[in-house]
Amino acid sequence: MRKPNRRILPTTIGVSVLATLSVNGAVLVAHHGATPAAEPRTGQSARYVAASGNSPLAPGAVAPLGKRLTPHVLVAAPATLPSALVARVRGAKGVQGVEIVDAVQGAVAGKRVGILGVDPSTFRNYTPKPTAQSDALWRNVAGGDVAISFTMGEDGGIRLGAQVPVGGKNARTPLRVGAYATMGIGDVDAVISRTAARALGMPSGNAMLISVPKTRPKTFIAKLRKVLPKGAKAVEVNPVVDFPSAGGDLPASSGQVMTAQQVQTVIRAAHTRLGWPYVWGGESEAEGGYDCSGLMQYAFARAGVKLPRVAADQARTGWVIPYAQAQPGDMLIWANDPTAPGYISHIALYLGNGKMLAAPRRGSVVQVQNVYTRNMRGAVRVSPRIARGVAG
Repeated sequence: MRKPNRRILPTTIGVSVLATLSVNGAVLVAHHGATPAAEPRTGQSARYVAASGNSPLAPGAVAPLGKRLTPHVLVAAPATLPSALVARVRGAKGVQGVEIVDAVQGAVAGKRVGILGVDPSTFRNYTPKPTAQSDALWRNVAGGDVAISFTMGEDGGIRLGAQVPVGGKNARTPLRVGAYATMGIGDVDAVISRTAARALGMPSGNAMLISVPKTRPKTFIAKLRKVLPKGAKAVEVNPVVDFPSAGGDLPASSGQVMTAQQVQTVIRAAHTRLGWPYVWGGESEAEGGYDCSGLMQYAFARAGVKLPRVAADQARTGWVIPYAQAQPGDMLIWANDPTAPGYISHIALYLGNGKMLAAPRRGSVVQVQNVYTRNMRGAVRVSPRIARGVAG
C-alpha cells in the first residue's frame, strides 16, 4: 500500500506522517526469508491482531487497556524532545493526552517504513480498538517482538512468527513478527518496544502523539509550531475523510475538478501498467511493479496531478461521493483492514460500466476488474488543487 514519503529532507516528518528520521545514521534495515503468507480472510480481525505464539511475559507485564484516546497531532524531531516542551503541551488547553514515543524511518523486509518504539502499556490506548484490545499483542511487543501493519504483512508477504533480522548502525538482531496490527497512523508500519528501539540505536523520546478532541488540529498545530525546537515538525494524524451518505453537489468550475483531457490521460497512463506485478511499496518500473496507491500516483502524475503516496491520504484529494455517482477517472476507496476499521487501505481507478483498473494484492498483476462493493467507502472526485495541498 505504501512507501514513506521521500520528497522531504532528512530529519523531518512528511505531510502524511513520518519521513526520514534516520538520526546519526540509525536507519533500520531488515530482510526476511519467509515464505508468503496466506491470502487474507477479511473480517477475521482476531486472527490478525492476536500475536503469533505466546509471549514469555506474564499477563501483568503489560497494563490492561485504559481509556482509549484518538491521536490528532504527531510531533517529531531529530533528537529527544525537551522535557519542558512536553510538560507545556500536557498542560495546554484542550489536550486530553500526550504519548511519548521513539520515531525513525527505517526498512523492514527491504521496504522503507515508519517505525515507532513505544511503551506497550500506554501506547495501546492510542491505537484502533481491535489493536488496543489485544493483550497478547502488547505482551509480545513488550517481550521483544515487532508488530507490523496488516497491509505490510499480507501484501508484503511477511509471515506471522517469521524471524526478521533488524539492524541499525551499531546493532543487529533478529526480531520475531509478533502480530499484524495497524496502528492507525499513516506511514507507520512497524512498532517495537522502547527497550528494543534503544538496543537498535533509535533516537529516544523524539516524538509525541497528542490527543486534542475538542480543538481543530490545524489550529493547535499553528500555535504549537511557535514553541517547537529547531528541526521539530508537527503534522495532523490521519485527517478525517467525510464518507458520503447521500448525493451532494460538486464544484464544476475550472480548476476544481480534472478536465476531460486530464481524465483520459490518467486512464491511458494506468492502462500502460497492465500486467505489471503487484509489489508492496512499488511506485515505478525501477521497483519492478506497483501497489494500489503507487499505481494511482503514477497515473495521475502523467496528467500533471500530484497525489500523496498512501491510499489513506489519496482519499482526501477531492470530494468523496457515493459509488452510484462515480464517473471514469474517479478513484474508488475501500477500508479492508480488519485491525483498523475505517482506515482506507485500498484504492483503484474507476473506468466506468462497473469496471476498474487496480493493483489488487500480492501475487497478482495490475489488471482490469469488476467493481466490488464489500468494504467500499465511496469514490473520490479528484481536485488537482486539493491534491496538491494534501501532497505538499
